[in-house]
Amino acid sequence: MKTLPDNALAFTLNDIDGNSLELKTFAGKVVLVVNVASKCGFTSQYAGLEKLYETYKDRGLVVLGFPANNFLFQEPGDNAKIKQFCTLKYNVTFPMFAKISVRGSNIAPIYKFLTAQPSAPEGPGNISWNFNKFLLDRTGKVAYRFGSRATPEDPALVKAVEQLLAQPAPAAKAP
Repeated sequence: MKTLPDNALAFTLNDIDGNSLELKTFAGKVVLVVNVASKCGFTSQYAGLEKLYETYKDRGLVVLGFPANNFLFQEPGDNAKIKQFCTLKYNVTFPMFAKISVRGSNIAPIYKFLTAQPSAPEGPGNISWNFNKFLLDRTGKVAYRFGSRATPEDPALVKAVEQLLAQPAPAAKAP
């Protein structure tokens, strides 16, 4: 049996344009991982996610959007349609990835990893709905997990982001 890595930055996934992207590219940044959908009651959170990204990106925050169609077929489009929707409706500039499964028998390895990690205020367990949020520290370890109802403006989420951003980036390893 293949063992899971020790942090979320060990994964390589396809971005929304189909290009392979190693998440280790984001090492040293605070990363907010969100499963997104364009036909959900929480879809308006795209605006808040973009604002959060714009507010903190220069301090080291990156938001990663992972479209998923696991809940009542609320992300029916293909990657091109999802990208068009996010760009035109919400002016999303944070990195978006190819549509994946975040739950069930075909769960993507990164979500299998994320949902197994201890975190606060919500602990390990299945993704409950669209717009669940995992906040990773600068080393790629899951530090916090927030459910769908926690908006990007939620004071607890913003406080967690600021707390992690205040921590220094780890020293680069010698080659």
